[in-house]
Amino acid sequence: MKIDHHGDTPPYEQVRVHYAHAISNRELPVGAKLPTVRALAKDLGLAVNTVARAYRELEEAGLVETRGRAGTVVSANGDNNRERIRAAAAQYASMSAELGLTPHEALDIVRAALSRF
Repeated sequence: MKIDHHGDTPPYEQVRVHYAHAISNRELPVGAKLPTVRALAKDLGLAVNTVARAYRELEEAGLVETRGRAGTVVSANGDNNRERIRAAAAQYASMSAELGLTPHEALDIVRAALSRF
């Protein structure tokens, strides 16, 4: 992982996004242990609080869980979150079809919504 210290995205967000993608793409399986906050901060040249914030946000999203001395690991909730997104997408697809939107129009709406994040 490389941190762009001169970019517009804060370093904690770069760390959060990196791990969120790795978890959602299953590059990091359930139970995989993340580096300690201090070790990752040192490796990336970041403040400990910066990495701690990224980990805290990953935990709030249900992607990781902290197990005290056992460290921070990828949570099984990541799979549950993926299923919730699939269900929401199916519901959206059904509703857009009922309302007469073309698939292209429905995707444009989703792209516009995602561009806000």
